[in-house]
Amino acid sequence: MLFLSSCSNFALQNVVECIMKKLFVLLLPLLLLAGCTQFAKVQKSMDFDYKYELAKVYYMEGEYSQASSLLEDVLAFTKGTSFAEESLYMLSMCYYGMGDYVTASHYLTTYFTTYPRGVYAETARFMSAKALYLDTPDPRLDQSSTIKAIGEIQVFTEYYPYSKYREKAHDMLYELHDRLVEKEYRSAQLYYDLGNYMGNNYQSCIITAQNALNDYPYTKFREDLSMLILRARYSMAKESVREKMIDRYRDTVDEYYAFKNEFPESKYMKEVEKIYRDTQKALKNK
Repeated sequence: MLFLSSCSNFALQNVVECIMKKLFVLLLPLLLLAGCTQFAKVQKSMDFDYKYELAKVYYMEGEYSQASSLLEDVLAFTKGTSFAEESLYMLSMCYYGMGDYVTASHYLTTYFTTYPRGVYAETARFMSAKALYLDTPDPRLDQSSTIKAIGEIQVFTEYYPYSKYREKAHDMLYELHDRLVEKEYRSAQLYYDLGNYMGNNYQSCIITAQNALNDYPYTKFREDLSMLILRARYSMAKESVREKMIDRYRDTVDEYYAFKNEFPESKYMKEVEKIYRDTQKALKNK
């Protein structure tokens, strides 16, 4: 009897759970609709104190779309009030949280120009620069936005040289510099691959790589760019007209020593030594 009673209770429990799940599925659209209706009522309300407080709740919960809608209304009607400063900052960070970095940077810039001594001025200027940094494209694409982001970060470090964000700002700056260098490296590599097709592209490769090294001496691509210069000098010498060949082989030897002195344990050393041996052999035969 006890066994049968337990089975009955277990079956009843399953039935109840099944009914509850079905009720939840049926009621969920109504609950969501009620929430949307409530939010719509708040949007239409002229009680900006309530809108402001509710926007903060949405903001803290990461509901950035709802928060931004309310904050837009608050800002439109409460300029010059105690709500305005914090509302503008929260609105900026809502767009940041939604991944709309261009709009976020725009509002953050509005914040620190409107409130240069505001509570969030330092953070706003840093986050504006970071938003632009996050919006930068692949190195193969146009880098105008990368240059803009670099400018914003540099301005931030000038305004706040001892900021708690200083290290992060420098890291972003170096990464963006490397992004520009990578684009130059790709261009130099393309010139190298073209060789003597319709002109001396090896020389263009060397100039492009050298300019990148001069502009960004601490780039992580320094070894790769230097190796590309050595390859280009060697290939240019090999494919050169006779009267320029000896001088270009000598330039290759000079480049070899410069590379080896700077990168004595380079990952390219096997290729570097082969270039040197072939260059020495070519000079002896001339």
